[in-house]
Amino acid sequence: MAWVLLVVAGLLEVGWSIGMKFSEGFTRLWPSLFTGAGIVASMLLLSYAARSLPIGTAYGVWVGIGAAGAAVVGMVVLGEPATAARIFFVCLLLVAVVGLKATSGH
Repeated sequence: MAWVLLVVAGLLEVGWSIGMKFSEGFTRLWPSLFTGAGIVASMLLLSYAARSLPIGTAYGVWVGIGAAGAAVVGMVVLGEPATAARIFFVCLLLVAVVGLKATSGH
């Protein structure tokens, strides 16, 4: 169950990181509220997952999902450059996430 919570927390991190873009520096009410709610929910789920997973693994996976997801959403939805180098490094992030999961012992 901890891994499910951690993946959901990572996906929420993608959501709130993209939400910050739409909040325009927390100057727009609704995007700011959704972003704030996403931050709180993501952190809570991360903390629940970290009860039974090593914190280095939990935090690394959470950050990896968030960073890779935000980069992919940026490229696919927001029109950010989708260069071969960016795609390669996003893939490296995903390899790191899988590696942390595989070596966590849980």
